[in-house]
Amino acid sequence: MKIGVTCYPTYGGSGAVATALGIELAGRGHEVHFISYAQPFRLGRFHERVFFHEVEMEQYPLFEHPPYTLALAVALHDAARTHDLDLIHVHYAIPHATSAWIAQQMLGDDGPPVVTTLHGTDITLVGIHPSFQAITSFSILQSQGITTVSQFLKDQTVRDFGVAADDIEVIPNFLDTEVYSPGKEPCRRDSLAEPGEKILMHVSNFRPVKRVGDVVRVFAGVAERMPARLIMIGDGPERPRAVEAAQVLGVEDRVVFLGKHGAVEELLPCADLFLLPSESESFGLAALEAMASGAPVVASNAGGLPEVVPHGEAGYLFEPGDVDGMTAGALEILNDPDRWKAFSAAGRAVAVERFSAELVVPIYEEYCLRVIETHRRNLESRVAPSVENGVENGG
Repeated sequence: MKIGVTCYPTYGGSGAVATALGIELAGRGHEVHFISYAQPFRLGRFHERVFFHEVEMEQYPLFEHPPYTLALAVALHDAARTHDLDLIHVHYAIPHATSAWIAQQMLGDDGPPVVTTLHGTDITLVGIHPSFQAITSFSILQSQGITTVSQFLKDQTVRDFGVAADDIEVIPNFLDTEVYSPGKEPCRRDSLAEPGEKILMHVSNFRPVKRVGDVVRVFAGVAERMPARLIMIGDGPERPRAVEAAQVLGVEDRVVFLGKHGAVEELLPCADLFLLPSESESFGLAALEAMASGAPVVASNAGGLPEVVPHGEAGYLFEPGDVDGMTAGALEILNDPDRWKAFSAAGRAVAVERFSAELVVPIYEEYCLRVIETHRRNLESRVAPSVENGVENGG
């Protein structure tokens, strides 16, 4: 296959998974063309059969907000024609599915089919906003293939966007379980915490939905009972509130804000516990990365997280906002070495046995091939009657 891939190139789960999928498919012999306004952050080195096309944006005084959707459509159109793409795979509906549909209209019957993978806030937050819901629904429905990363997100899409359940394939997020693994070096634990301190960790984009204030509050409850350190990885609009919470609770000297980090796989093996108390998660890729790295998880019983974190086996799940429950769960895990080992091993097993690249990438590959074949047959079925009618009329 020759596949065009569009994703957001900045830090975030959708871009990380899209990039990993493209690299994995290239490793399986396919040709992959990333098309975006910047190189995806995890596309840091040369990969055979992987190409990057930057979307060109001209600045005109007339455009207060440059029309990226249209520029992306042109870039997709050009890539499809120049490289004879078999498929366009867009990650995150807004505006990528719209741009792909426009490119398809420009190409006509010569255009490749489109697969749209929905990742979360494109459905649960951005797409459902009245300003975008109609165009989001339209663009998704124009795609020849639709996937979601969890059953939770599929159900949301069916409910809010009028997509038939049979038209959506659930294909979970995945990771390289050799990259994310326990005991990975360098962990640099000594540089993150004092000897004897337990390390609690959180990774996110610090948006309100992540409830980073609850991360600090849970940590403060743990720190009252044992020596501990909180490592906060990422950045975003809620970081000042997290800093303020640490100050108010008197734990600012034990909370480390590392900011954005491009190689969290080097840090997660240092964690004794991973905290993800989000209001909702479409999947919970950060939790999966932590589990693969051997860290038990305390998280919210919300969204797709129950599909990733087995409650009572690899960690504990509580209702969003239940700081007391999460604190008690964290202390139970950290105070019981046998329970910690069992949870750590179970989380690692879940990552390897259900969400490894070796298992999930072939599912994506088969799905994309199926979409291409179905699209080809549909085109042939439309052409065949036209040819027959032409013969009859000519006779």
